[in-house]
Amino acid sequence: MTDIEKRLIDIEVAITNQDKVIEDLNQVVILQGKQIDNLLRQNQYLLSILENDTVKPQNEETPPPHY
Repeated sequence: MTDIEKRLIDIEVAITNQDKVIEDLNQVVILQGKQIDNLLRQNQYLLSILENDTVKPQNEETPPPHY
């Protein structure tokens, strides 16, 4: 095996390893994107609950039973 063939094999191995790393990172990015979308939906849901269940103004509140 010549020096050029060995270098070519080393380059091919390095490219193969880089392709694997890139694919692994891509899967992480896809998963994190799904998690972010889920968190955004949950956040919007919680915000809508807070907006609908806020404390009423004092004049609209029912007094406690001991009054």
